[in-house]
Amino acid sequence: MKRHLKKALLATATLAFSVTGALAEDTIKIGNIVATSGFLKSAGEPTVVAVDIAVEEINAAGGINGKPVELIRYESASDPKQAAVAARSLAQDDGVLAIVGPFSSGEAKVALPVAERYKLLMMPTSSSAPGLTEGLEYGWRLTEDESKQFTRLLVAMKEAGLPMATADIVYISEDVVSNTAGTKLYPGLLEAAGVKVGELIPVQLKSFDMSAQVAKIVQDNPDVVAVAALPDSASKLITELRRQGYQGRVIGSQIFADPNVVELFGPDGDGTLLVAGFWKDRTEQSAAFNAKFVEKAEARGIHKLGAHHSDAQAYDTVYLIKQVMEAVGTTGDPSKLEEERQAIVDGMEGIAFTGILDDDICFAGHDAELPGYIIEIKDGQWTKFAEGAADPCE
Repeated sequence: MKRHLKKALLATATLAFSVTGALAEDTIKIGNIVATSGFLKSAGEPTVVAVDIAVEEINAAGGINGKPVELIRYESASDPKQAAVAARSLAQDDGVLAIVGPFSSGEAKVALPVAERYKLLMMPTSSSAPGLTEGLEYGWRLTEDESKQFTRLLVAMKEAGLPMATADIVYISEDVVSNTAGTKLYPGLLEAAGVKVGELIPVQLKSFDMSAQVAKIVQDNPDVVAVAALPDSASKLITELRRQGYQGRVIGSQIFADPNVVELFGPDGDGTLLVAGFWKDRTEQSAAFNAKFVEKAEARGIHKLGAHHSDAQAYDTVYLIKQVMEAVGTTGDPSKLEEERQAIVDGMEGIAFTGILDDDICFAGHDAELPGYIIEIKDGQWTKFAEGAADPCE
C-alpha cells in the first residue's frame, strides 16, 4: 500500500491483488473516489466494500487481459471540491485508465467536467439526479434516474388502490439530490399522477427538532408524506410524524432506500414505501454478492442488513469496466495511456451488460436503464411490494 497527501486530500492507493515488485505497466490502474467521511459517510462507506469485492474477485480470476487491477483510491470527505481534486490527481498524477466514483450527484456534478478535460471514463456510483451525464462524452453511470424510479413507486401505489389523493413533501434543503427531488421532481410527478400537492417543507440536514415542520403536516393530514432525505433524517421525521399521531403513509424514492432503515425506523417505519434499484434475490449471483457484502462489511465494522443499490451499482460498475477493457484489449501500458483511455470510452457505445442488477443492461444516452423494486417495510422486514422492468433503450 502507498499513501499520498495531495492538496489536503488524504489518498490511499491500494493494491487489491498482491503484486510483488510489479512495474506500473504490469497492472491495470483504475481510480476510485469514495465518501468515507462527512455527511455521506453512512451511505458512501459501504460502497468501498463492494468495489473491493469486485476487484478481489477479478484479480483472483486472472485480472483484466492477464494483468491484475491496481485500485487507486481517494477520499472526498463528501465534498464536491475534493471529489474534483481527486479526479484531477487520478487523471494527471496517477495515470488511471478509468474512474469508479465519485459517490453522489453533488460530487459528480463537479468531478465529471474534470474527466471530460482529461478524456477518461468516469462512472459515479450513486448519482441519480436527472440529466447529470447529458452532453458528456466521458461521463457514464450505471444508476437509474430518480424521476423514473419515483414514478414506478406511484404507479405501483395506484395499481394497488392505496389512498394517495393528497401529499405533503419534506426535503433536506442543503443536499443537492434531496433538494432537487423535493422541490422539482416530486411535485411534478405527484401532480402528474393525480395527487394534490400541499406543503413543500424544507428541513436542515443536522436538524434535531422537526416538531414544527411535522405539526404542519399533521394539520394538513395528507394521505402520503413524500420524503426526500438520507436515512438518518428520514428516521427523525418518521419518528416525529408517528409521535404526533400521523396515520398516513410515508413514501420515498432511492435516497433512503437502504435495508438498514428497517432497524433505523423501527416500528414507526412499518408501511413505508420506497423504491430501490437492487433486489438481493433476483438471481443466485445477486444473492451471493449480498451475502458476501454483508459478511465483509461486518468484518470491517460496518453494520449492514443488506446491500444498498448503490453498493450493487458500484460492484457492477467495476465488472462493466472490466468487460469494456477486455473487449478493446486494454494493456495498461503507460505509453498508450491516452489511446487506451479513448478506446475504453469508445467501447461503451452500444454495450450490453449482465450483472447482479439486471440482465442485458443497455444505455439510453450515457445512463443505464435499470429495473425498479418497490419496497415496503412490513412487520419490520424489507419486503418486495412490486417491481418495474427497465425501460427499453432506443
